[in-house]
Amino acid sequence: MTRVGIPRPGVWGTCRLGANVYKAIDTNRLGPLPEASQVDTNHPRTSESPAQVKIYTRSGDGGSTGLFGGPRVEKDDVRIEAYGTVDELNAVLGWSRSAGLPDAIDGQVEQVQSELFSLGAELATPDPDKHGLRVIGSDHIERLEFWIDDAERSLPDLKSFILPAGDEASTRLHIARGVCRRAERRVVSLRRHVGDAISEDLVIYLNRLSDFLFVQARAANHRTGQGDQPWRKP
Repeated sequence: MTRVGIPRPGVWGTCRLGANVYKAIDTNRLGPLPEASQVDTNHPRTSESPAQVKIYTRSGDGGSTGLFGGPRVEKDDVRIEAYGTVDELNAVLGWSRSAGLPDAIDGQVEQVQSELFSLGAELATPDPDKHGLRVIGSDHIERLEFWIDDAERSLPDLKSFILPAGDEASTRLHIARGVCRRAERRVVSLRRHVGDAISEDLVIYLNRLSDFLFVQARAANHRTGQGDQPWRKP
């Protein structure tokens, strides 16, 4: 039997192989073969074009989705809300990068996007320890704190609330910060349901990530000379 290519990563839960993709990437393995029903037989492979796993399976048309190593659940399940919001956050970070960030900051945000894939894979797995999907930990949190401290050195002290406004990159980062806060709330809700099966480090990481995005939103305004826009009591 010929091994086919890895399905392209997308929304967690869209493909039941999704979590295996992240594991395969981490261990430089291709992961398991897809089932025959997942391979498009209408367009046979050639030596130049390996078979691709179809992005749609129709298995979720009834409003449920399969967890990696677990049961099928409804798509509005608290777990799906959690990793779906993390996926939304990742997309908004990509949108923020398209506004044009300094190379160093762009590289940091790109690194965060990769880490969010690992975080989402853990959320999508009822037993991440069994499948080796616990990735995000104290090292990732400490690196965010280092980036925050480094960025704050070039910013004036914050003396009042500020408006999420100004430069385009800044406003996009503020939107990302808001989505990050929502993702954090969803993960807190999930932990309340399943306990320590979801690592507390994921909550801490998202909490610190929102601080990082706030600081970078401020930095974007200061780079363009606009500075902070202070809140004024009506």
